[in-house]
Amino acid sequence: MSHVVVAELVANVLSVEVEPGQRVSPADPVVILESMKMEIPVLADAAGTVTEVVVEVGDVVRDGDPLVVIATL
Repeated sequence: MSHVVVAELVANVLSVEVEPGQRVSPADPVVILESMKMEIPVLADAAGTVTEVVVEVGDVVRDGDPLVVIATL
């Protein structure tokens, strides 16, 4: 089973904190977004292993865009 972490606002991808194969726990930061000069951490909301990072630094994302895919346990 997989879980997709999505953006909740229009923002720039400032940094990607995970890579495929990395294990994450709920509340681990997976991506840092920047909007209106504010850094906004996007947190994993499920435990598991990152299977795909959909975005790259510098990408512009919109509300609902996928960021990271996590294979849940």
